[in-house]
Amino acid sequence: MQNQSVSHILGIEKNVIQGPLSWLTDARLVAAVSNAGGLGVLGPNAGLTAETAVSTPEATAEKMREEIRKTKMLTEKPFGVNLIPTAENDIWTPSILNVIKEEAVHAVVYTGYGEGSIIPALFDELKTAGIKIIFRDINPSPENTRLAEAAGADIIVATGFDEGGTLPGVALGTFSIVPLIADAVKNVPVMAAGGITDNRTARAAHALGAQGVFAGSVFISTLESRVPQSVKDKIIAANGLDMRLFRTLPDYYRSLPGKLADKLVALDKAGTSKEELAKVMGGLRGLRLGMLEGNTDEGYISLGTGIGSIRRVKSVAEVVAELHV
Repeated sequence: MQNQSVSHILGIEKNVIQGPLSWLTDARLVAAVSNAGGLGVLGPNAGLTAETAVSTPEATAEKMREEIRKTKMLTEKPFGVNLIPTAENDIWTPSILNVIKEEAVHAVVYTGYGEGSIIPALFDELKTAGIKIIFRDINPSPENTRLAEAAGADIIVATGFDEGGTLPGVALGTFSIVPLIADAVKNVPVMAAGGITDNRTARAAHALGAQGVFAGSVFISTLESRVPQSVKDKIIAANGLDMRLFRTLPDYYRSLPGKLADKLVALDKAGTSKEELAKVMGGLRGLRLGMLEGNTDEGYISLGTGIGSIRRVKSVAEVVAELHV
C-alpha cells in the first residue's frame, strides 16, 4: 500500500518525470518541464557540446554546477540531477554529489545497473541531505526493488524494454514489468517508463499500478529540446517498427535507421561480440553525434518504441499536460 503520492514527495503539480537523456538535456528543457508542473532532470553531459566536454570528475562536476545554476535562473520549481553510481572505483559520483548538495538540488534519479548498484551509504548520505531519491534500475526486479525501498528510495521507476537508451537485459515490456514492480513495493509509489508518449499510454501505465510516468523520448521532439530540427523531423516521421535493435554492452540498444545503426545490426547478425559492437557504437559519443548533431553516418538516434504517437513538435507544457493523469 503506497502512502504518499509522487507529487507530494517531489513537491510538483503533475506526476511526470523527464528522463535524464544525457547530452540531450540542458537548463532550458529541464526548467520547462519543471515550470509545466513536472520534474525536469539534468542528465550526464547536460548542456555540454563536443567543445565543452570535460574528462575529469572535478571539471565535470563544475560543469554540472553551471547547468544547475542556469536552471535555477529559469525556474523556481523543483528539478533533479542524474546519479549513476557504481560499487567499485567510482570516481565520478563523489564530485557530482558534492555539487548536488551544495546547490540544494531537490531530487536525484539514482540509476542502477543491477547487483551492487544499491549502495546503502549513498542512500543514507542523500537522505541526510534531504534529497529525494528516484531509484531506477536498468534491470528492474522485485528483489532490487525491495532492496532499494529498504535502503530509502522515495520513488521506484519500473522500466520496460519499450524504452529508449540503454535497454534492460531482459526483454520484458512495460506492460509486464510495471505490475510486477508495483506488487513488490510496500510503501513507495511506482512510476512507469518505456514507450509512454501520449495520454493513452499514460493512462495504461496507471491502470497497471503506476502512480506517474517517467518519459524520455517524447521530450526529445519538443520545441524546447536542444536536438536539431532534422532529428525532430525523423522522430515525427517514424514509428516503433522503424527501430533497429542490436546487441551491445551491457545488453541491447535500438536506433532509427542510419549508416551506423544499419552497420551495427549487420554486425550483430554476423555474430560479432557485444564488446566489439560497443566499440563500433561509440558509446555516448555516438549518441551525441547522432542526436545532438544529426550525424547518423557516425552516430545513432536512440528512442523508445512509443514514438509512433509523436506526430508533431509540441511544447514541453503540452507534453506534460498530456502525460499527467
